[in-house]
Amino acid sequence: MVAASKLRRAREAAEAARPYATAMERMVARLAGGYQGRSNAPLLLGGTGRDQNHLIIVATADRGLCGAFNSSIVRAARRKVRELQAEGKTVKLYCVGKKGRDLLQQDMGKLIVGVKTDIAKRTVAYSAAESIAEEVLEIFEREKIDVVSIYFNLFKSVISQIVTHQQLIPLTVDASAASSDMSYDYEPEEDDILNDLLPRNFSMQLFKALLENAASEQGARMNSMENATKNAGEMIKKITLKYNRTRQANITKELIEIISGAEAV
Repeated sequence: MVAASKLRRAREAAEAARPYATAMERMVARLAGGYQGRSNAPLLLGGTGRDQNHLIIVATADRGLCGAFNSSIVRAARRKVRELQAEGKTVKLYCVGKKGRDLLQQDMGKLIVGVKTDIAKRTVAYSAAESIAEEVLEIFEREKIDVVSIYFNLFKSVISQIVTHQQLIPLTVDASAASSDMSYDYEPEEDDILNDLLPRNFSMQLFKALLENAASEQGARMNSMENATKNAGEMIKKITLKYNRTRQANITKELIEIISGAEAV
C-alpha cells in the first residue's frame, strides 16, 4: 500500500516531465542541425571527437526490497564496462543510489569517481538533477571524458520496467527532429541560445531519467511486495495444514492409547 501511494506520485511526476524533455530535445536538435559536420561544435553537442574515455552514470535506488530493479541495472552496466574494456577503452563510473554503489564496489570500486545518494526520499527534485549534472560536467572536464551515458529503468507499467541506456554527451541528434519545413528567427543568435540551452538540456535529460527510475523503483517494489505477501500467505496455509495434521495425529494416538489401556484392564 505504501509503494502504491508512492508509485502514483512518482508516475505523475515522470509523465509530467516527458513532454518538456521531448520539446527541449527537439529545440536543441533544430539548433544543432547547423553544427553537423563542423569542428567548432560545443563539447556537449559534438563531444571531443574521440571515443576512448567513457563515463557511465549508473542510476539505482537507495533501498532494496524491489525485486531485480537494482541488479538488472548494475548487470547491464557491468556488461557495458567489460565490452568497452575489451576494446581497450577507459571507463569511469558515477553511481546514483546506494545499491548501485554497493554492488559495483565489489569488483569495480576503482572505476567509481563519484557517488550521489539520498536524492529521492520523497520525490526527485530538479535541484538534485542539477547538482548531479554539475558534478558530472566537472568530471567530464577534469578526466577529459569523451562519452557520457546513463543506465536507468524506463517506466512502462507496474510489472514492466525496461533497462535503458542513453548517451548524453555527445548529444545524439534525431534527424527527423533536426529537419523541419519551418524556418525560425532566433533572438539572440543561435550560438548564444545553444550554449545556454545545452547545459540545461543535460540537466533535464538527467532529471527525466531519475524520474523514470523513481517510478520504476516504486512499481518494482509494489510488485515485489505483492508477490512476497502472496508467498507468505501460501506458506502460512501450508504450515497451518501441517500443524492441524500433526495435532490430529497426536490426538488420535492418545485416544488409541486410552482405549488400549481400558481394554487391557
